[in-house]
Amino acid sequence: MISLITKAGGALLGWLTGGTLDRILDTVDHKVDNETERDRIKADIIKTHTQAQASLLVSRTWWFQLFFVIPLGIWFAAVVADSLFHFTWNVASLPPPLDAWAGWIVSSLFLVDGGKALIGRFRK
Repeated sequence: MISLITKAGGALLGWLTGGTLDRILDTVDHKVDNETERDRIKADIIKTHTQAQASLLVSRTWWFQLFFVIPLGIWFAAVVADSLFHFTWNVASLPPPLDAWAGWIVSSLFLVDGGKALIGRFRK
């Protein structure tokens, strides 16, 4: 029964994460011979991964992206499309306090993501 739950949970999470969890579980399969111990380790990995995904959904990062990053991305895409293809949209500029905030938000995103990428490269 645990094996069935582990396989179903692994398949679902593998579909959601694009295979990262599958590679981890395959590594556990190759390194651990005892089936009961293997199933326990897999269950622990799936539990930890699920908890990490759940904490990401309730964290401030998700809400920040929903309310700030996505609207700014849509606005920026509209400005670029209007500038390149000369549509008749006439995309309005942001009002004075929001234009500075938008610049800070976009800058911080690139700095944070770039910093993560650099740290990830140096850790390897």
